[in-house]
Amino acid sequence: MPRNRRPRDREEKRAEIVAAARRLFVERGYEAVSVARIAGAAEVVSNTVYWYFQDKDAVLIAVLDEVLADSLDRFDAVARADLVDRLVWVVDELEQVSRLVSTVHARSKESAAVREWHDRFHLLAEGMFRIELAELGLSDADLDAVIAMGVFVIEGLLMHSPGAADKRAVLSALVRGIRGLAVTAP
Repeated sequence: MPRNRRPRDREEKRAEIVAAARRLFVERGYEAVSVARIAGAAEVVSNTVYWYFQDKDAVLIAVLDEVLADSLDRFDAVARADLVDRLVWVVDELEQVSRLVSTVHARSKESAAVREWHDRFHLLAEGMFRIELAELGLSDADLDAVIAMGVFVIEGLLMHSPGAADKRAVLSALVRGIRGLAVTAP
């Protein structure tokens, strides 16, 4: 049974559990990873995981929060790039954690907590996209439909994993279509 090698403060131990879970969820998938395996990778006993987290979904949410925070920190590097480049960046970021994306969609049907996280993520992502579209001059009447199209395109790219050239071509066509709508907006 794993034992703590040295005393660790609460936040450090929690962070170690989240780091271990993140690595395992990305490598093996949520369903294939037990709380006992997370505990072993974090070098704590299983009960310690439950001391910090209500259940495995709570660990998942902590991992998702960390992944999102890391991505938002890296977004600054592309924040001023062309919209197509930023969308390619978003898809690339999500592809790196594709098992987590699939898990969120599957678990949101089973877990109210994961569904709530998913809904908050969409509000954030769609809010950021809404600002972009408004700056392009898209009419209020078209905003919701175009945001939904953007989400569908990004999720479709994640599900089908096209090559880099095809991904860029799809996102370029999406942005050209959006810009065309913005030009013809009343």
